[in-house]
Amino acid sequence: MRVLTGIQPSGKLHIGNYFGAMKPMIERQEKEELFTFIASYHALTSSKDSKLLAHYTHEAAIDYLSLGIDPTKTTFWIQSDVKEVLELYWILSKFTPLGLLERAHSYKDKVAKGIAPNHALFSYPILMAADILLFDTQLVPVGKDQVQHLEMTRDIAIRFNNEYGEIFTLPKHHVDEEVATIPGIDGEKMSKSYDNTIEIFMDEKSLQKRCNKVVTDSTPMGEPLLYEHCNVFALASLFLNTQEQEELRERYLSGKEGFGYFKKYLKELIWDAFATARNQREHYLKHPNEVRDILSMGAAKARTIAKIKMEQVRQAVGII
Repeated sequence: MRVLTGIQPSGKLHIGNYFGAMKPMIERQEKEELFTFIASYHALTSSKDSKLLAHYTHEAAIDYLSLGIDPTKTTFWIQSDVKEVLELYWILSKFTPLGLLERAHSYKDKVAKGIAPNHALFSYPILMAADILLFDTQLVPVGKDQVQHLEMTRDIAIRFNNEYGEIFTLPKHHVDEEVATIPGIDGEKMSKSYDNTIEIFMDEKSLQKRCNKVVTDSTPMGEPLLYEHCNVFALASLFLNTQEQEELRERYLSGKEGFGYFKKYLKELIWDAFATARNQREHYLKHPNEVRDILSMGAAKARTIAKIKMEQVRQAVGII
């Protein structure tokens, strides 16, 4: 099955990104045909700093490679390296009623939050449809907030196919209900917007300081700690198997250790879990040409598929 995911180059990755999206993605490449791109065109809808966008795009590539994206198993590229997506975006615009775009929840939400409305933001779902349809994608893992965009992609593809034949594969979406909401240091959903994240590639001292800020209750030292709604326990559990989680529960209930000990333990779990990734990241930071070569290889593979699809589309609509 061909699976496609897009990555927004929006800054430093945190453990919520990893467990919510990256870990499932890395696992998928072992059993499915995974296509993963860095959504540089999509990022233009929110980026105001060209140098920062270029930096974040390069950093995203390094981070994902370091954390386990294997370019021998996954087709991995930067969106802007496959220009066919823009041509398809324009052609698909003809098959996208304004009413369909006006009903997009994401557009309404962003405008309500103060983002200036513009055509790029408004037509974002069409570009997303082009990303998906260009590669005959069968499955797209999404969050619940993106399900509507997948439904719009299917609507656009059906309109096109009804007029020109079965050119596009109709994709299905997948929402992983088993992925729990990852709490931030304040107990709310971990998000850059809330400034409550724990970044993956912090230095060890900064990581400990961040873990020390995780909000806990006021149970005094010597009394059993409540683990059920403890943010430290919830975060630590992400890195533990069933037996290790049970052992941590027993430590909480023993009353022999306070939250300070468990915050140090959380730091150690995070630090150890990403040790290999940190070493790999150092390698890629020192060898930027290797990263560019990997992305170029992925883009070449993606373009080969994109060109075949665009020949079908051009022939169908009469572009010569």
